[in-house]
Amino acid sequence: MGNSRTKLTVVGAGSVGVSLAYAALIRESAAEVALYDIAAEKVEAEVLDLAHGTQFTASSVTGGSDASVAAGSDVVVVTAGAKQQPGQSRMELAATNAAILERLLPVLVEQAPDAVYVIVTNPADVMTVVAGRITGLPANRVFGSGTVLDTSRLRWRLAERAGVSTASVHADIVGEHGDTEFPLWSNARIGPVPILEWRGDPRRGLEPFSAGELDRIAAEVRDAAYAVIRGKGATNLAIGVSGARIVEAVLRDEHAVLPVSTVLAGVRGIDGVALSLPSIVDASGAVPLAETPMSGEEEARLLASADAIRAAVDALG
Repeated sequence: MGNSRTKLTVVGAGSVGVSLAYAALIRESAAEVALYDIAAEKVEAEVLDLAHGTQFTASSVTGGSDASVAAGSDVVVVTAGAKQQPGQSRMELAATNAAILERLLPVLVEQAPDAVYVIVTNPADVMTVVAGRITGLPANRVFGSGTVLDTSRLRWRLAERAGVSTASVHADIVGEHGDTEFPLWSNARIGPVPILEWRGDPRRGLEPFSAGELDRIAAEVRDAAYAVIRGKGATNLAIGVSGARIVEAVLRDEHAVLPVSTVLAGVRGIDGVALSLPSIVDASGAVPLAETPMSGEEEARLLASADAIRAAVDALG
């Protein structure tokens, strides 16, 4: 599966970056995985720990505290940034992390001028807009991990409830990766069956979904990160594997449809703001599907989500 000519650099050796590098190694997402962080001792220890397992993977791992480790990357995933502190607003986090990207991205683009850049640093949609401005790269080449993880959470939850495999659930979360995100229930399906018409598994006595139940599930998915953070301090494993999946779509030129976050240029009247819509992800990066169907109410929610992100971007000045 690993392609001998592919290189992924993960920026940031915190729990998310390391989980993403680990997932990429064991999924053989890239032939070479590099880990970069300015904290030398930490990144060298993480690279050593990952390297000790490479007898059992087809991928190799390198890394360190010098940006040259990113040289020749096909994909660069940015996870570096400050973690949200108790009582800190997301906007305060945005200002801190925007300053980190200001220092980091020019150095990375110098080392990997042809790479596709995937932004995971939170608040991810705001940081995607910021990263686009800093690098000056075309919108398709700088995109955010978006609602890929949120969509995975949703499909897992619906599959568990409906008693079907996750692969048979077709439903997407769109909008902000955050509080204003929402599922496109109007075209959600289980197999070919619209979700509100699904009558349950006759052998298992599973009830159909009600609109109220779907609303509760949407809220649970939206707030899932808070539940995980409460119990273990951070979310890292599922975002790690979600990030590796996005990387594979780029490195294998898959033309896969994934709900990543791109800076929109006129999709449903939204301009200059990054948010998630199902998008084609391939070797050139990500392009949103402008024709994604949605109800009038869903379109209104998408515009509200865009307004929330725009306000956060504008507050950065």
